[in-house]
Amino acid sequence: MRSHLTARTRLVLTGTAVIAAIGLLAGCTGSGADEDDVVDQGTTTEENAQSGDTVVIGFSGPAADHGWLGAINSGAQAAADSFDDVELRVAEGTNDPIAQIAAVETFVNDGVDAIVLLPSDGAALTEAAIEAMEAGIPVINVDREFSSPFAARATVLGDNYGMGVSAGTYICEQLDGKTDAVVAEIAGIDSLPLTQDRSQGFADALEDCGLEVSARVAADFTVAGGEAAASQLLAANPHIDALWNHDDDQGVGVLAAIDSAGRDEFFMMGGAGSRSAMEAIQADDTVLKATVIYPSTQAADGVALARLIAQGKTMGDLITPGIPNRIVLDAPVVTKENVDQYIDLSFE
Repeated sequence: MRSHLTARTRLVLTGTAVIAAIGLLAGCTGSGADEDDVVDQGTTTEENAQSGDTVVIGFSGPAADHGWLGAINSGAQAAADSFDDVELRVAEGTNDPIAQIAAVETFVNDGVDAIVLLPSDGAALTEAAIEAMEAGIPVINVDREFSSPFAARATVLGDNYGMGVSAGTYICEQLDGKTDAVVAEIAGIDSLPLTQDRSQGFADALEDCGLEVSARVAADFTVAGGEAAASQLLAANPHIDALWNHDDDQGVGVLAAIDSAGRDEFFMMGGAGSRSAMEAIQADDTVLKATVIYPSTQAADGVALARLIAQGKTMGDLITPGIPNRIVLDAPVVTKENVDQYIDLSFE
């Protein structure tokens, strides 16, 4: 007997808990409740939208050497521009933790009201973030987590494990009980925890329908790396039924290798949610049939949260007043049937 919960079971339990919570809320706030008994739930959505005191937010992220990171940076600026009470000060993007630490120290010295930080290295930036917090400046951690809970007031994350679960679940549905299917995987950089989480979620979801990863290679999130890894995978496996590639940028190279090899006996799904991937899904003229979103809106969400925190506001649509300490965004599957709902959130 398996002693652990399967991925699908975990999802069912999560859904059950949400339904139970909704039921409790309905019981507490139904028509029988006296309006005088309703607890003040903080600021409303309408109140949050109103201009307040100007908030100066410092933003620092890695160099935009990947389409997703470019969208992170532009999204942060667009979010700031959407508020007439936010001033965003952007540090130059860098993959050097020392340079990013210096940027955070500058924000602290300048007395900004909040800092939104996507660290090049979460562990390396932890101490600088703690120092900002101790100086009374709330830090919103984006995408790559710090190594201490004291380093951030709030954390906004994509769901890497959930990406793998979504990819595996989609492949299980498409293969529909074909338990001898050959499922291949092209990962990103294997040493990164995010890659390990994606692969673990993928394996767990496949296990639920009696499948496993038959062939796996790792790339490096680049077009050239994707093409080289895919060429190696295709040469070693004369037949494949389904392929999951973790990253749509490296997927450009993966598709090039597939085209060069003249292979079309399988379907492929991508990851992250690039514009080129979604357009290919719309056109339906390649093996790419779906992708799993890893939101490039995380820094934009961080800016919006920083504004609320600095102005002493709350999340208006939640019953519990305040701002959550941790927000994990969804990892939906994009297909030809729903791509129109998501393409405006894609990154170049």
